[in-house]
Amino acid sequence: MQQIIRLFPLDMRRNLETCGIFDRGLEEIRIRVNEYLMFRTASGELFLKGNALVDRPREGCRRMSLKDLEQMCTFMSQYSLYAYEEEIRQGFLTVEGGHRIGVCGQVLSERGRILRIFPISYLNIRIAGERKGCSEKIFPFLHGAGDFLNTLILSPPGVGKTTLLRDLIRNLSDGMGNFPGRKVGLVDERSEIAGSIRGIPQNDVGLRTDVLDGCPKAEGMMLLVRSMSPEILAVDEIGGEEDLYALKSAVRCGCRILATIHCSDLEELWNKPGWEACRKQQLFSRYVVMENRRGVRRFRVFDTEGKQLF
Repeated sequence: MQQIIRLFPLDMRRNLETCGIFDRGLEEIRIRVNEYLMFRTASGELFLKGNALVDRPREGCRRMSLKDLEQMCTFMSQYSLYAYEEEIRQGFLTVEGGHRIGVCGQVLSERGRILRIFPISYLNIRIAGERKGCSEKIFPFLHGAGDFLNTLILSPPGVGKTTLLRDLIRNLSDGMGNFPGRKVGLVDERSEIAGSIRGIPQNDVGLRTDVLDGCPKAEGMMLLVRSMSPEILAVDEIGGEEDLYALKSAVRCGCRILATIHCSDLEELWNKPGWEACRKQQLFSRYVVMENRRGVRRFRVFDTEGKQLF
């Protein structure tokens, strides 16, 4: 995890190397100006005290100063915040290794449009989780008559839907068992799935996957359909009417769909605007519902009638 350690001030790096945090299922690192450095893992929160980790903030735990934040912003932007200003304006920055850093702080806006975020006072480092093989058990249930079926992954934030999506894309692209590899077009609006740096994926998304990085989802889906003739179109966190229209258009063009949405269960999904119509139209044939119970992730697969298959 040297890519992560290099983001931190020099005086902290040795502590991070020796405290063992990267062996604890690290998911996020939260940095808030004048507050304790916080590590979020699947089993709870941890704090740094010297070279050790403790489960609650106490005297001697590391607090992050404004100077610490300034140094981290310098390192994560490779000494040029200006060069990454457009990404930062959108609230995030992707760094080497595919790790995504959310940013927050003072906003300069004009007519409702964010022009700049500076100074940056809060960071959320989301650790890229390439968990190869995590989709293998459910993979056969997403097929019918040997063909991949339109699939929607439902999950609340922080449960791992992007990690599952990435692994499914890789398996669909490379092929698995009796299922041959397929051409996959990936719209990676926030550089979170492929983790691209200057257009080059840092994560393994398969040998037959074409990545459109940093492009809005609705526009990106149509661009990929026109330019790369994907058999399967993959996209993360769909939401508005434009996204749904683009998905339906792609299906009419003969593409299969693999998508995710922030949602806890099927009942919540049907109550979202526009989704009851999608249910009646059977836009998706498979629904993967993810949940995290006391640190244990669970997948359930349903068909279009709501019957549980896995």
